Amino acid sequence: MAVPPRTLRATPGQTVGPFFAYGVGYDRMHQVAHPHAPGTVLLGGTVYDGVGAPVPDAFVEIFGADADGVVPRRRGSFRRDDHTFTGFGRAFTNDDGHFEFFTRDPGARPGRAAFFAAIVYARGLPDRLHTRIYLPDDAAALAADPLLRDLAADDRATLVAERMPDGSLRHDIRLQGEKETVFLVF
Repeated sequence: MAVPPRTLRATPGQTVGPFFAYGVGYDRMHQVAHPHAPGTVLLGGTVYDGVGAPVPDAFVEIFGADADGVVPRRRGSFRRDDHTFTGFGRAFTNDDGHFEFFTRDPGARPGRAAFFAAIVYARGLPDRLHTRIYLPDDAAALAADPLLRDLAADDRATLVAERMPDGSLRHDIRLQGEKETVFLVF
């Protein structure tokens, strides 16, 4: 007797949220630099969905170079000691969709634009989203950046943070819709 061929159904897709609090949180994860250390800057913003509503159950990861533009290679991202700068941080959004990090302005090689690499996880996403958060301070470096110079002005603006009067950085992330953040295929 011949065995009939089997037809297997595809496994349904999964999303990356909303149960982030289980297994990804750790002590002081949003403190890439100690909040009171010299040179520490606050980077904050809000994650918005496609209709402009804040996303209260997302999280954002950043990774940035040190002030000299050197990417840290030291271990210890998950064990904060208040001294070692590892460049990596993770922050959950609050009920208003707001996230924030205590970090340092990343440096860059001369003529290069300084930026944080960022990853966003949120409910309903089939995978994480990669983007960048550029510092707004060097207009010439921003104009020469290979990624930014190939984007339309409106798209470019979604990747550049705003420097506030107190020195902090503000950068909102829009998952889709009007003023959608540019995300990178990775």
